[in-house]
Amino acid sequence: MTVPANIELVAVLSGAACVGGLILAVVSLIGTRRPDRPPSPTSRRLDRLWNGSGVTAGERRRHRTVLIAAIAAGALAWLVTGLPMIGLLVGVAVPGAPWLLSVGRAEQRAIARIEAVGEWTRRLRDVSSTGQGLQQAIIATVSTAPEEIADEVSLLAARLQAGWSAKDALLSFAGQLGDPMCDQVVAALILHLSDRGERLGDVLSSIATAAAAEVATRREVEAKRTQPRFAVRFLTGMTLLTLGYGLLNPQYMEPYGTATGQIVLIVLGSTFVALLAWTRTMSMPPPPVRFLAIPDERREVVS
Repeated sequence: MTVPANIELVAVLSGAACVGGLILAVVSLIGTRRPDRPPSPTSRRLDRLWNGSGVTAGERRRHRTVLIAAIAAGALAWLVTGLPMIGLLVGVAVPGAPWLLSVGRAEQRAIARIEAVGEWTRRLRDVSSTGQGLQQAIIATVSTAPEEIADEVSLLAARLQAGWSAKDALLSFAGQLGDPMCDQVVAALILHLSDRGERLGDVLSSIATAAAAEVATRREVEAKRTQPRFAVRFLTGMTLLTLGYGLLNPQYMEPYGTATGQIVLIVLGSTFVALLAWTRTMSMPPPPVRFLAIPDERREVVS
């Protein structure tokens, strides 16, 4: 191994060690904060960077895994090419490529969840019509809950059995599903807790019918977004192929080896990534407007 190669290896290892130290510092700041003291803005930003915006522990764990993989891939690309900007672009590509290629999947899951909420609402209506109380009826629907929301319904029932306030448990349930249609169901159930009206079954029936209509409308709109989403996937695939070709062919990346070339590379790369993200945003529906005040359930992760 030549002396320049040794220097590059030491530089990459030093950079990786610095990044690892920063990660440990973030974890220590998040994990050692006193529980009775509200988090500072800096602590909240660091927590979001490390754990992501996921609600469940599994989502936060996946975010941390992707973050570490991005850092490792970027360091490896820097070592192979000797170009720090290539390492940066590869690090961005690790979480960015799945995000771009999965365009539309979130909307498809949302549609499936709305359909599941409508089906669960009908089952809850049928069980509550037998004379059971609302909480007992919710617990009774756990075994027949649709697969798309089975975990959320199970957690809702477990919280009710553990002595949670029914209102808090229902608001948490709405926050996990994150859709206005679920908000309608939860709002009706919360109102029933306070007035104990006898028309709960009729209200749930109308909400279930509205859910079916919402599913039909969203599927029609989803079909019209097929072409722009294909364009996003195609452009993302071509970008990844170009980046891979550059990593495997040093001569292709040779013009970018100078300081000026690195600046040009990061400007072009940043512009192209921004255009891809913009194209993806245009192919997505606007975020749904919620009308329930949902408490923030995210918990600080202590590692």
